[in-house]
Amino acid sequence: MTLKRHFHLMTLCLFFPSIVWATATPSVEEIINKANLTAYYQGNDGRAQVQMLIIDAQGRKRQRSFSILRRDLPQTDALTYRAYWGEQQFYVYFNRPSDVNKMVFMVHKKIETDDDRWLYLPALDLVKRIAATDKRTSFVGSDYFYEDVSGRSIEADHHILLEETPQHYIIKGTPKAPDTVEFNYYLLHVDKTTFIPVKTEYYDHNDEQYRIATVLKTDIIQGYPTVTEASMENLKSGSKTLIRYKELSYDIGLPEDIFTERFLRTPPQQYLR
Repeated sequence: MTLKRHFHLMTLCLFFPSIVWATATPSVEEIINKANLTAYYQGNDGRAQVQMLIIDAQGRKRQRSFSILRRDLPQTDALTYRAYWGEQQFYVYFNRPSDVNKMVFMVHKKIETDDDRWLYLPALDLVKRIAATDKRTSFVGSDYFYEDVSGRSIEADHHILLEETPQHYIIKGTPKAPDTVEFNYYLLHVDKTTFIPVKTEYYDHNDEQYRIATVLKTDIIQGYPTVTEASMENLKSGSKTLIRYKELSYDIGLPEDIFTERFLRTPPQQYLR
């Protein structure tokens, strides 16, 4: 069965623009598909400079600075409201602090199989494949997960529309394979005008809320409403991660070959500035 992709966190998808849709009440499938579309697939490609601030329960702060590139494969249909059938590529290059300088995280988003993920560790000159079972683990010590970078499959969860407020659709997502994830269900708040997912609340197997993703700020970039600030909070650990996206741009013509293992060791600096 063809897998479609779903945006559930705002996290590192957060820099992808969105689109304004008609106001007629859509089905829950249409809402999820449009949220996925606005979160990950506007434009043929995109680039952003990202500032990440990690704050632990004691108030101690760590910073991460990186560039993120995203490219859709050519078969992606940019006009359909449905979730994309095409594949994607992501390239994340770290430059600060010194202990992560030149580290690279790369994703090949797949349709019918698990995504391929690589991590290049320059201190060891080592390319490490990230197993599919590790997708729900911390992304570079932050409160975001590896899966948050490229999104969770729509078909991985059951969705029902719980509530419709004047501003939002509130959708409950329940995993079809609960043994593969740490959450019991989540509540997704989708903006009714732009279909940007503005909040995702995760609940554990005791029905206790433990993780919250929130959009903090949006802007218009090249005609698209775009998330420029967001947060992920872990209520159990007391930690929180803030991200800010700067110098965003779309449709810059990223070549396919930079999303290969060869460029893990030789970053394409002309596209990362």
